[in-house]
Amino acid sequence: MTDHRDLDQVAFRKSSYSGTENCVEVAIAAGADIVLRDSKSRSTTLIFTPDEWTAFLSGVKAGEFDIPD
Repeated sequence: MTDHRDLDQVAFRKSSYSGTENCVEVAIAAGADIVLRDSKSRSTTLIFTPDEWTAFLSGVKAGEFDIPD
């Protein structure tokens, strides 16, 4: 798994769904790990293995994280 210290050379890109102030950035790190960060707090990152990322996306698509009205 990618270590937070290994992220200096990772190329982050901003989500196309982010606004001008609330931006989420994503990158693919060594070993195909997926790295997320808030563009305003770049020192804090979340690192997912490919399997964890796939499970997360499946949950999003299934509505597991939807906020009830």
